[in-house]
Amino acid sequence: MAQFYSAKRRVTTRQIITVAVNDLDGSGQGVARHNGKALFISGALPGEQAEVEITGDKRSWARGTARRILSASPERVEPKCPHFTRCGGCQQQHASPALQQQSKAKALARLLSQETGKQVAVDAILSGEPYGYRRRARLGLNFDKRSQTLQMGFRQAASSDLITLTQCPVLKPELNALIPPLHQVLGSLQAVRRLGHAELVLADNGPLLVLRHLDPLSGADQKKLEQFSHNHQVALFLAPDSDTLVQLSGDMPFYRIDSLKLNFSPRDFIQINGELNELMVSEALAWLDLQPEDRLLDLFCGMGNFTLPSGKRVENVTGVEGVEALVLKARYNAAENSLNNVEFFQHNLEEDVAGQPWAAKGFNKVLLDPARAGAAGVIPHIIKLAPEHVVYVSCNPTTLARDSQSFLTSGYQLERVTLLDMFPHTGHVESMVLFSRKQAPERE
Repeated sequence: MAQFYSAKRRVTTRQIITVAVNDLDGSGQGVARHNGKALFISGALPGEQAEVEITGDKRSWARGTARRILSASPERVEPKCPHFTRCGGCQQQHASPALQQQSKAKALARLLSQETGKQVAVDAILSGEPYGYRRRARLGLNFDKRSQTLQMGFRQAASSDLITLTQCPVLKPELNALIPPLHQVLGSLQAVRRLGHAELVLADNGPLLVLRHLDPLSGADQKKLEQFSHNHQVALFLAPDSDTLVQLSGDMPFYRIDSLKLNFSPRDFIQINGELNELMVSEALAWLDLQPEDRLLDLFCGMGNFTLPSGKRVENVTGVEGVEALVLKARYNAAENSLNNVEFFQHNLEEDVAGQPWAAKGFNKVLLDPARAGAAGVIPHIIKLAPEHVVYVSCNPTTLARDSQSFLTSGYQLERVTLLDMFPHTGHVESMVLFSRKQAPERE
């Protein structure tokens, strides 16, 4: 009998090696050296000996997964979530919060130093509770045809497959407690095969649920959802499409910051970690050293998270944001809080700002909180304004390092760097830096 070779039948055996882990990168991967190059290892911590399966091998680096820990680090802790290692939401529950923070601070300082050519250190770390901090979560929904059941949870790491959750310890306890009953009621709907996602948000006036459904809901399904909302004191919103939101029960949400009440729509962006948000806003305003005569410009202002508290302290403050819905909400909240010295404008800050009405005004202090792309488009205008202080809040160390170089080459000094531990157990690195303009030398 003739046998024919088939490429599909070829089996490759991945290499297993033993290494000593000597570092932790900012995203929570252990770092070792193998064959003269860096090896990044998921599941391994500094000071550990580990058996590692090589999963990727490039010219200058390699990637692997820890299959067995031969000697454990004292910073290794027991994860609180039963879904850890399978769920893609968290990557670092096996590391102590202190080690997570130190590794992120070290990676941030290294990157800033490399890009700016100056020795940069992280001065402080703002942190809160490592669990029970997240006040917003979007849960994927999928009807599994094999088991004829509804899957509800987060995606697996590097996969589109869902992990069905029984709990999520990083969520606020009020939201975590809703996972089992929410899964149960959604699984009982007639429309179970045509659900998109469920979003849970904890406002200061209670939890809310946004349900994205792909087909109209029957009266029976709406009745079940309304009963769920009443039983669990959850405000209920239906989203039949990406632009529509129908409120079925409860009140519109709000949160408080610096004794101000900020109303928001369930789809509006708010900081996920409420406690860290309060610390961040307080620290930013302290760095700016706001005085009654100051004129503050707040760029990428959202719905006024920094702008409105600043308005209580300065002569006037101008907020600029690219999303029109957030600008309208910011104006509404300014009026509701009787802040008459605050103005908001809508503009895409990646585009030229020279012709904008707000751009011609004079400002002596600036705060910016851009998205991951950074603020390269608007930095030339900030430098032209020559403010005394600039506070830059960043969610991406790479673009922060790039933009920092622009300030430093334009006569600013990097005064302070703080790591914001906004998302414990994940690889996200949030930070805040203060730039101050060098004083011109006095003439003799």
